[in-house]
Amino acid sequence: MQSQKIRIRLKAFDYRLIDQSAQEIVETAKRTGAVVRGPVPLPTRKQRFDILRSPHVNKASRDQLEIRTHLRLMDIVDPTDKTVDALMKLDLPAGVDVEIKLQ
Repeated sequence: MQSQKIRIRLKAFDYRLIDQSAQEIVETAKRTGAVVRGPVPLPTRKQRFDILRSPHVNKASRDQLEIRTHLRLMDIVDPTDKTVDALMKLDLPAGVDVEIKLQ
């Protein structure tokens, strides 16, 4: 695995979970001797929904709901075999989506 890079992208609705997961990944990679760049916070995606409160009339009365998707990006430069094994064995909390790309 010479001159390769692992790009990890994390997605979650809760920023505390995503920061905790990013910290675990960084600690694991550094422990195995890899160089880590990040975590870089990417822009938060906000989805807004307007829902009518009343089932019949009162069109002006609405509830506004919002879902925020937090993103983090990190690169692991020159990973070793130990780094890949440690990352595969890492147990991250539910609610965190992980995308891993080899470049």
